[in-house]
Amino acid sequence: MSLPLFSPSGPALHVCYQPVDQLDAVLADPATLAVFRFAAADAAADDRVIDIGLRAHGPGSVEVWRGNAATLTGRNGAVRWMRNGGLELACVEVDEPAGTDIAAAAEQAYRLLRQHLAGSATPHLLRVWNYLDAITEGDGDAERYRRFCVGRVRGLEQVDTGRLPAATCIGRHDGVRRLQVYWLASRHAGQPLENPRQVSAFHYPRQYGPQPPSFARAMLPDQRCQLPLLLSGTAAITGHASLHLGSPAQQLEETLANIASLLQAGRAHTGTLPAHLNAGSPLKVYVREHQDLETVSTLLAQRLPACVPRLVLHAEVCRRELLVEIEGMHGMDAVLA
Repeated sequence: MSLPLFSPSGPALHVCYQPVDQLDAVLADPATLAVFRFAAADAAADDRVIDIGLRAHGPGSVEVWRGNAATLTGRNGAVRWMRNGGLELACVEVDEPAGTDIAAAAEQAYRLLRQHLAGSATPHLLRVWNYLDAITEGDGDAERYRRFCVGRVRGLEQVDTGRLPAATCIGRHDGVRRLQVYWLASRHAGQPLENPRQVSAFHYPRQYGPQPPSFARAMLPDQRCQLPLLLSGTAAITGHASLHLGSPAQQLEETLANIASLLQAGRAHTGTLPAHLNAGSPLKVYVREHQDLETVSTLLAQRLPACVPRLVLHAEVCRRELLVEIEGMHGMDAVLA
């Protein structure tokens, strides 16, 4: 899929998946805000390229973000940022110090995020992505995801549940003890959304760790941002319980039901949001077990309209029993209209 060069009257953000051999052409477009590569073997020379150590299933693809202006890039200490109009995408990577756990890296990353936003022209956090190695390693409260949640809140210093961003936290299989955090921020605050089928993550009971996860189920940006609905990582959870243990097919169905519920929550705030996933709904699908990649890909082809863009990745979900997680954006066609 190819897109025209930027237009000042176009949407603030467009996301698509393109063949990896089109990378040079993508980077030649001044409106390219960022490109995400998966399991790349070489180092990127362009600051707009962010490498995530996950392997994609099927033909090699990159995730491309384009804005409606020429992108500016820069660095604020350890934070790398890319700005396009009223949007900023920024990222930070923190190595886990020897002899410590992931909580220390998460605290440092989120302290840097908080400090960067405080001095930014785009101070409103909309969406965050977190990637770390071996996310479910460790037992009980020593599990790495639980420790990440503790460190995240320490770095943020305070949690306002009415302003939490949408988020994803996914485990890599690459053995690299480095926390990667990137985020999308804007000039205008968005509306966090919750799913009526689920307990809000920040209200999870103690059985899931000493610090509940700190994110909203979705984020509806202010209409002035010209952005789609931003969906958090969504899995087969109702209430706060994981369902359909051992069945990727049933978990996928439950996950899609949760996404449908989030779309309805978004439509309660704006009548322009499409009721169903479509060509304006790019999705990333995370699959825990390598042997399930083809099965999940086949089920997605059967369950979703062919026009829905999707990228299937081999990755660990934040609960050991969860086999599939889906995140994405929705309503890009409404923004384009």
